[in-house]
Amino acid sequence: MNKAELRSWAKQVRKGLPVAQLSKQLVQHLACFLAPHQARHILLYSAFGTELDPADLQNLHPATYYLPRARTYALEVHPLPCRLVKHKYGFWEPAPETPRVEPAVLDAVLVPGLAFDPWGHRLGYGQGFYDRFLAQLPPRTLTIGLVADALLVPELPHDPWDVPVQFLATEQGVRAALQRL
Repeated sequence: MNKAELRSWAKQVRKGLPVAQLSKQLVQHLACFLAPHQARHILLYSAFGTELDPADLQNLHPATYYLPRARTYALEVHPLPCRLVKHKYGFWEPAPETPRVEPAVLDAVLVPGLAFDPWGHRLGYGQGFYDRFLAQLPPRTLTIGLVADALLVPELPHDPWDVPVQFLATEQGVRAALQRL
């Protein structure tokens, strides 16, 4: 399947999943994973539709949390709490006047996706926001893809500019992405 077909398939699968339950299980595993890594500055994302929702992590793991704001082909980082506004695609993001911080402050970045493969390659919505953002992070920043186990596929097509995540978090736990030899 090509990326467009995979996106359609993943959206259909995700519609049938108990997203609230899976999100709760996933954030419990995330909290246990982040504690020994001493992650104190964490970029969440604002879940929309049937995306897994990481928001409850704020109640389980003490840290400073941030949300991204989508700009023209880029993500900005804004501290929480802040005033949120609805993006044209339907998700909530920080208002334009919210102070920004440099991405280098982040210890961990939670990355949404329609599907992931064991190597950390992500199937997103095709705009490249996260690939450009992940490419600019320092190597010490943990990058964690959030995905339901049902949407962890054997292999995804990927392009040279796609940036894989280092870890995958599912309702089953958090594991390191495989490394290509």
